[in-house]
Amino acid sequence: MLAATLDAVLAAIEPGIGAIAALPVADTLWRGPEGACEALVDRQNLWRAQTPQGFVFSDILAAHRRAQGQSLTDDAAVAKAAGLTVRLVPGSDAAAKITTEADLIRAESQLRQRLTDVRVGTGFDVHAFAEGDHVTLCGLPIPHHRGLAGHSDADVGLHALTDAILGALAAGDIGQHFPPTDARWKGADSAVFLRHAASLVTARGGVIAHLDVTLICERPKIGPHRGAMQARLADLLGLPLDRVSVKATTTEKLGFTGREEGIAAQAVATIRLPEQE
Repeated sequence: MLAATLDAVLAAIEPGIGAIAALPVADTLWRGPEGACEALVDRQNLWRAQTPQGFVFSDILAAHRRAQGQSLTDDAAVAKAAGLTVRLVPGSDAAAKITTEADLIRAESQLRQRLTDVRVGTGFDVHAFAEGDHVTLCGLPIPHHRGLAGHSDADVGLHALTDAILGALAAGDIGQHFPPTDARWKGADSAVFLRHAASLVTARGGVIAHLDVTLICERPKIGPHRGAMQARLADLLGLPLDRVSVKATTTEKLGFTGREEGIAAQAVATIRLPEQE
């Protein structure tokens, strides 16, 4: 429906002529000071302006330059003030304008109501210790008497999270998107991988609902860095802190992590996508 509205606006645009989506006013309209009904307004031929609004770029640019200092509420008003013709094309209830904070909150709520396809993906990654003076975990350099071996920066936390998001999308794994045989990713910041996975969610019209990563190692101790890791992940993906969880555990001296031969991470990603029609 929104695509049809956009097509209608584009089809109506000509040099000197712009177009806006609009809906006829259905509400009863009263004029008067707050708290009083003084005069009924005839709603015939009244329209609610929406977006999109389209114009030839040079026309609307010149109109905005001429309108400096005037109090005009949208591009259509700017165009009319400059003498341009503005056509009305049928709008859609789904094409709500965002003007106030309340509009933004309402639009976000409506968007989330459309995201009814809830997906969950898991990820797991391991890197062995190597020579070095720090390890990179969940996007942060953590001082340690050893480093982690890997083609990129060997960030097990971000690798597990990336795979979890890709898994929720059924979009393969990190090795398919960023092959370790590709020299471009030698020493790469794993934030690139995580953001790529997140961009695939956005491209599908979805959102990341929650991320949970568990780091598995004896050392370094994760507790002192947990809050900073959580903040880093939230910043990388533009998520609220309460949608990102970072935990840590040991294997009670058992296995390769117990022998301090490396670090492992497991992650779960929950995403919301619009239902496919």
